[in-house]
Amino acid sequence: MKNIGILFSGTGTNFKYILDNLHNKKLNVALAITNNPKAKGIEFAKEYNIPLYIIDSKLYSNREEFDKRIVKTLQKYELDLVVLAGFMRILTPIFTEQIKAINLHPSLLPRHKGLRAIERSFEDEFEDGGVSVHWVSSELDSGEIIIQKSIKKEGLDFNSYYNKIRQIEKEALKEAILKTLNLT
Repeated sequence: MKNIGILFSGTGTNFKYILDNLHNKKLNVALAITNNPKAKGIEFAKEYNIPLYIIDSKLYSNREEFDKRIVKTLQKYELDLVVLAGFMRILTPIFTEQIKAINLHPSLLPRHKGLRAIERSFEDEFEDGGVSVHWVSSELDSGEIIIQKSIKKEGLDFNSYYNKIRQIEKEALKEAILKTLNLT
């Protein structure tokens, strides 16, 4: 069975979706790491008995030192893939050159890299919006795209658009994980 590691920062809803739909079925979630000691996703790791590491990014003087600690932790496990599922940190080459990882981003890249992507996508001139899953590289939200899913914006208010984006995120992430691990 393939082993993956999950990195998250917040509510952990994408982490939970992976646990519900892939863990112990198609793959094993070997560990989870969060940089936020108050992340709601911590509860999901506990519920599923997933080894959890809380590595508070605020305790490190720079991004490189934080990334070294993340890499060292991940390398304790034999992982086939690392999945960034709502992990809100920009990673340095210390991470990107050593760890095979994919990232979920809530826009049709290369549009709207970085923060507030859903809001910026909703407000742009395009008829559609969507999500991307891409390989993590040293440049923010710029790695090779694995999967994109789109939705039409016509007739949607922001809340409806937001909810649809959050729904297709999970589907895209699941598909990308299976595709990159050759489990489809």
